[in-house]
Amino acid sequence: MDETGVSLLLDELSDLIEDGKPAIGNKDKRQIDAGVAHEIIDEIRQRFPEELAEARKVLRERDDLLADAEMEGNRVIEDARNQALVIASEQEIVRIAQSQAEQILREAREAERQVRSGAEDYADNVLSHIQNTLETLTDNVHRSRERLNNRGIR
Repeated sequence: MDETGVSLLLDELSDLIEDGKPAIGNKDKRQIDAGVAHEIIDEIRQRFPEELAEARKVLRERDDLLADAEMEGNRVIEDARNQALVIASEQEIVRIAQSQAEQILREAREAERQVRSGAEDYADNVLSHIQNTLETLTDNVHRSRERLNNRGIR
């Protein structure tokens, strides 16, 4: 509201009342020029809708700004929630992947232990068979030499 608006007219009406002559016998009553008072009231009536419309416009703009701010705030909150879900989901994926990697590593170590144990058992069996074969051959060589030596003595 500017100074040429309703506020100024109300001040003018107030001054008119204050400047009016006190009524005889009652100092709270004043005699004023009714025509001037009606002119001021008519001007107030004319300007009031303009200023009221301006005030409503300001209120609408304020409400629009508040609605926009609320929508933006809700969007930011929703984005934050979505990002939190993505991060939580990614962390869960990492946790699952780590757990699976640990399980695969345990299984690989167990498989390695079994393969090593099987290879050692196989090698021991092969060496034992070779040892038995060599012992048999050594015994055969030894007997053959004894026979050979025994034939030469006779």
